[in-house]
Amino acid sequence: MDINARLSEELGIPRNKLDATIELLDSGNTVPFVARYRKEVTGGLDDTILRKLLDRLTYLRNLEKRKEEVRSLIDAQGKLTEEISHAIDEAETVTEVDDIYRPFRPKRKTRASVAKEKGLEPLADLIFAQNAVYTPEIETAALEYVSEEKGVMTAEEAVAGAMDIIAESVSDNAEYRKDIRSLTSKHGTINSKKAEEAPVYEQYYDYSEPVSKIPAHRVLAINRGEKEGALSVTITVDRDIILNYLFSKTITDQKSPAFKYVSAAVIDAYDRLIAPSVEREIRNDLTDVSSESAIKLFAVNLHNLLMQSPLKGKTVLGYDPGYRTGCKLAVVNKTGAVADTAVIYPTKPHERIAESKQTVMKLIKKYAVDVVAIGNGTASGESEMFIADTLREMGGNTKYTIVSEAGASVYSASELGAEEFPDFDVTERSAVSIARRLQDPLAELVKIDPKSIGVGQYQHDMKPARLDEALTGVVEDCVNSVGVDVNTASYSLLSYIAGINTASAKNIVKYREKNGEFRTREEILKVPRFGAKAFEQAAGFLRIPGGDEIFDNTGVHPESYEIVTKLLEKFGKTKEDVKGGLSLRKEIQSYGLEKIAGELGVGEMTLNDIIGELEKPGRDIRDTLPPPVLRDKVLSFEDLTEGMVLTGTVRNVIDFGAFVDIGVHQDGLVHISEISDKYIKHPSEVLSIGDVVQVKIKSLDEKRKRIGLTMRF
Repeated sequence: MDINARLSEELGIPRNKLDATIELLDSGNTVPFVARYRKEVTGGLDDTILRKLLDRLTYLRNLEKRKEEVRSLIDAQGKLTEEISHAIDEAETVTEVDDIYRPFRPKRKTRASVAKEKGLEPLADLIFAQNAVYTPEIETAALEYVSEEKGVMTAEEAVAGAMDIIAESVSDNAEYRKDIRSLTSKHGTINSKKAEEAPVYEQYYDYSEPVSKIPAHRVLAINRGEKEGALSVTITVDRDIILNYLFSKTITDQKSPAFKYVSAAVIDAYDRLIAPSVEREIRNDLTDVSSESAIKLFAVNLHNLLMQSPLKGKTVLGYDPGYRTGCKLAVVNKTGAVADTAVIYPTKPHERIAESKQTVMKLIKKYAVDVVAIGNGTASGESEMFIADTLREMGGNTKYTIVSEAGASVYSASELGAEEFPDFDVTERSAVSIARRLQDPLAELVKIDPKSIGVGQYQHDMKPARLDEALTGVVEDCVNSVGVDVNTASYSLLSYIAGINTASAKNIVKYREKNGEFRTREEILKVPRFGAKAFEQAAGFLRIPGGDEIFDNTGVHPESYEIVTKLLEKFGKTKEDVKGGLSLRKEIQSYGLEKIAGELGVGEMTLNDIIGELEKPGRDIRDTLPPPVLRDKVLSFEDLTEGMVLTGTVRNVIDFGAFVDIGVHQDGLVHISEISDKYIKHPSEVLSIGDVVQVKIKSLDEKRKRIGLTMRF
């Protein structure tokens, strides 16, 4: 297989561009670097396409490797024919390759292998030939195979053994298995039944849905119910569809005396050997496809969460709610440093409300707190009411907002949390994390395992390695698209920069602590064990505000500094002109983009990027996104009424809808059918995490505290 030709066709990438891109990736270049700084080579492929290309490239290379393994294994048995070799070449999936290998694979003891040991294979061949006339008759011929020594006591036993051989031969046929998988997938039904009482799976106690139509989230829900023992799950298909297909492939003469034996063997092959195997394979395929769908949605949600607008230049009071052990507070100043901490007890069982108010008011006044960030975990409802009441009494400009604290406890108990705040207990670290994730979601959330951030669906049921790979890629793309200040970034943030691993990131921080701030990007090469290749990959994503080189605070790569200098000289500008932002776009367009690119020896796409960086040095692409919704009053579930219109923030997008924070403890659900007046296949077509939306309350379930929302009004 010409893998590159296939990828070019599948992904719609010109062959020359695809070959050059794969060569770059195979040479150790990172996806962010290739996407940002090798656009002329790739034709402008973005990081999403590049990762898709890498995934598919890896699969096809593994497929080719498996083909060669199987070819070699069959050849070693002296059974490789041109027909088998061609079938291996034509196989599209690893499953198809394994089907081809099935007849040659060393088998454990089976009914067919026992029959072969008894010498019944010639009788099986005789029966399967399905001659119109048998001389002698099959039953008489079978007498020749009766042997007490071999354990064949009667002609009937001989025929039964021969039928076992036929059944296994039919089962091992790669073409039949492929077609039966297809027929079962097309016409089959997945069924779940109640196995044990588990109310969460009640809707699946007696549930059926076509295999071809069941959505990913229901596959994963049924799988989990089965894993937990609540459900028993099967795949069924009209047996006649499969048997008619098999008969059409195996029966050559219905009038033959062998017909009754062959048809019985074929039925046995399907019922005993093929059906259970195909059911397992289809269940696995459904799980794999559903997992990939869930991972893709998780990746989109994670990207949108990480890329939410930061709340810059604000002092934030982080508030980690609790009951018995109190509520932990941490004041984090505008630069992200912790200015103060405290513990208050406004909730049960203590309810020291007056004392707690005095503490909060004192902190707000002393540090000019702009926003209180309240974690949405245990006791957050009571805490929100307490803070709203306190802020109302103060009568100032301080607002509050609810922040997802998913993963905050994971960070607090982590090695990194202990390194950052060795003198804090875990709840104090949580309060800091809650405040910082409002100030800069990306910088704080990269410290937490993405699986713990709370924007996925059934993530704990997926293959960990595949999930980690996909989510790590998302974090890398987000961090590199924003860039990081090399003089303030934590090592956890630096470790996601292209070309920098955890060890290198720690070395950068150590060097910074010992030698002071970096003044130029070039100085990073002095960091121990930080070589030229790592610098090439990382440099363009590292920022040095206020350094010695103005270009070091832009996304311009050092390899292009000479080009930028010539560009400025061409239009009578200097580096000083760049500091506040310099627009050359009109002048360059007037001169001719293609012409100036040719004169400078640079690609047009790279030149366009350079022009954009000169316009806004040090820019943060997240600043164009809507800021978080800040509140000054609280709503309780009891305040809500059907028909009420509210402003909310999308907290999670899932296959069947989106959860929206409307300012009460419980997020409301907008079902996919209530998102748009137009038909949409998936909520992500319209909504993203962080979107600020107008919603109307459609239904209220007071008993289960569930809020149904609609955007169709």
